[in-house]
Amino acid sequence: MTSFLKDGRSRPVAAWLFGVALLVFTMVVVGGATRLTGSGLSITEWKPLSGVVPPMSTAAWRTDFALYQATPQYQRVNRGMSLEAFKTIFWWEWTHRFLGRLVGAAFAIPFIGFLATRSMPARLIWRCTLLLLLGALQGLVGWWMVASGLEDRVTVAPERLATHLGLALILFGALIWTGMEAWSGQPRERGKLNDGWRPASIAFLGAVFLQCLLGALVAGNQAGLIDNDWPLMNGYFFPPDYAGASFWATLAHSAPAVQFNHRIVAYAVVIAAVGIAGAGLNSRVLMGQSRGLALAVGIVAVFQALVGVITLMAHAPLSLAMAHQAGAALLLAIATALAWRVRRV
Repeated sequence: MTSFLKDGRSRPVAAWLFGVALLVFTMVVVGGATRLTGSGLSITEWKPLSGVVPPMSTAAWRTDFALYQATPQYQRVNRGMSLEAFKTIFWWEWTHRFLGRLVGAAFAIPFIGFLATRSMPARLIWRCTLLLLLGALQGLVGWWMVASGLEDRVTVAPERLATHLGLALILFGALIWTGMEAWSGQPRERGKLNDGWRPASIAFLGAVFLQCLLGALVAGNQAGLIDNDWPLMNGYFFPPDYAGASFWATLAHSAPAVQFNHRIVAYAVVIAAVGIAGAGLNSRVLMGQSRGLALAVGIVAVFQALVGVITLMAHAPLSLAMAHQAGAALLLAIATALAWRVRRV
């Protein structure tokens, strides 16, 4: 039997990782729709294996509906909901969980196959093992998030929502990064770029990730449904009701605060992205793919900001909100690719 690949390059492994990343991207978008439709608490039990089978009879549907009717969300928000209406929110949540299971299978089964045939680059085995563990952790965190809305709340806790999204985006970015490693192989020599592109690209990637977390807090507090004017917030630059009862209440639970924070960091991200695009076009060291990625960062960031403003002013309709979440994941993907690429220049 041949040994594991030593040069760190495998196009099949790269294609597999990029494919799983695409599934994670889909799951992130569907997850956003699940929250926007108020569907996330419709399935009140965590059944990692048997939960893949939806209700198959009228009696089974009524059993699941009865479980939902015992939740605070039904009692306080959706009392009187029909069984047919329940099925609508159930299918959103079931689809989101099904995609999570599909991601796990799409990663684990080929991974085992690559290991069994010794066709996995040796230096990527430990990374892919960590990705597998991260995916399992994401499932646990997903249930931890849902559980926060089944006792005293009518929605999930915003900080748990941000944690759940954050882990999904870390997994998404890590899949892209590792896929690029598999596609290109181990570098023959360390890149000689020394004009600040490496730290700048990593800092920008971190800023985009932070902005995604702030967006999750906006979503978790339904802060996109208030202060729907722009560029001011209900006529103010700085909302007078910004502060909550404590620092944590302000940071994670004050709707005006989380929207204001999301806006301010958005401005910083757009300015930085446009700066990166301009610097990339004028750089003497960035060529080809690196220059294209730098330009893409600027274009996507500006477009994403415009969609965000339109979504806010339209009171967050489902289609625009989903497009905004998809745009955030796309920007993160491009920022990840840029950060990886400039390491090889």
